[in-house]
Amino acid sequence: MYEFAVTPAVTQLRRPGVLISEVSPMSLADELELAAGDRIVRVNGRQVRDYLDFRFQTAGENELELTVKKSSGETWEIELDRDEGEDFGLMFEQIVPRQCANECLFCFCKGNPDDARPSLFVRDEDIRLSFLYGNYTTLSSITPDEMNRIIEQRLSPQYVSIHATDLKTRAYLLGVDESRADIFDKLQRLLDNNIEIHAQVVLCPEINDGKQLEKTLRDLASHYPRIVSTAVVPVALTRYNTDERLIRITPEFCRRTIKEVEKLQSEFRKNLGVTFAFLGDEIYIKAGVPIPSKRHYGNYPQIEDGVGMIRSFLNSFEGLLKKVQSPKSKVQSSLNGTILTGEMFAPVLREQIEKLNSLIGSRLHVLAVPNTYFGGDVAVAGLLAGQDFLAVKDKIKGGFVIIPKHTIKSDEPIFLDGMKFDELKKRFDVPIYDLDTKDLMVFISESR
Repeated sequence: MYEFAVTPAVTQLRRPGVLISEVSPMSLADELELAAGDRIVRVNGRQVRDYLDFRFQTAGENELELTVKKSSGETWEIELDRDEGEDFGLMFEQIVPRQCANECLFCFCKGNPDDARPSLFVRDEDIRLSFLYGNYTTLSSITPDEMNRIIEQRLSPQYVSIHATDLKTRAYLLGVDESRADIFDKLQRLLDNNIEIHAQVVLCPEINDGKQLEKTLRDLASHYPRIVSTAVVPVALTRYNTDERLIRITPEFCRRTIKEVEKLQSEFRKNLGVTFAFLGDEIYIKAGVPIPSKRHYGNYPQIEDGVGMIRSFLNSFEGLLKKVQSPKSKVQSSLNGTILTGEMFAPVLREQIEKLNSLIGSRLHVLAVPNTYFGGDVAVAGLLAGQDFLAVKDKIKGGFVIIPKHTIKSDEPIFLDGMKFDELKKRFDVPIYDLDTKDLMVFISESR
């Protein structure tokens, strides 16, 4: 199967077709007597590999012929004529990631504790997940079938880890030979077919910084607007990263990088009308430099890569502060609890919460939680584990605790270290709420 085109990868091939996981009652699929456990194998004679194939092949088609492998083992051929835009009412199995065969110096999987949640050791390199969720791929082992699929099915935008446009440097970072690292003909083909690209550079001191970074950003900017943006994020090393070729990010390095990139950003804004190259929030925080303005980030094209998240939060929180300061506002709150977050975000959040406390009378406390699970440079909230929260249990103030929602697996209430959320709740003496920043503001503004 195509998602296992590269080793090392899962060796057991999946059965053909896409598995139905749920059928909505009274839907078209229900009328066709499709059921959870059935597999749709072909649409109009074309093989179906996953739910993206199914949706692509059925889009805009009213007369359809489905080949279905029933859970009983029977094969059904179903002909149907559906109304325009009529939904099937189907849910499908999750995509099994096609896995990576690179040996990147900075691969986060190499920095995991041995007992980390199993999914953290999955190194995905999947153009479908790039399209769906913004996951980055290197394109170093992309197959002709995958290239054709991106173009045919318009799987745009794609998120691509470039790291360096100097071929020797890129090969060194990816841990592959130069022939594998050379993706520039493939990249050009995608651009020629109007596939938008968002690029990424994982910045490693003394490898792809300085003049190398300048070359990379200029090379990528020359393809704007088809290459829409580039994120420059610092390498994050846990205490388990022992590769001597990797150097930890320092405040001095961050300040120097900001000065170097700011010159390019000014040039890009003048010539392209956009900032184009964006530094990760962590670089500004570690440098002790203010986060750029909203105008700097435009429409936040790289926010899921930790670029502009803090500015977005500050702007939203400013709206909350204005709301409670309004002459018509009568918001007063007796809220008394503790908000747990990562060491990087804690000073930013604490400053805003203290402003809010002074306005509405609440007693909210922000506590920075050290990441003892991963250690090293890891200070972001999203990588806090259950045991990290337990380690600060005795420092809790007030009658409740709020933890970042994104520390918990999206489809299962479990932390990165395998601890279940229910277990953490039992070990605290006060209620625990898992909230994202948007929910946190709603929680505050609606509480009395």
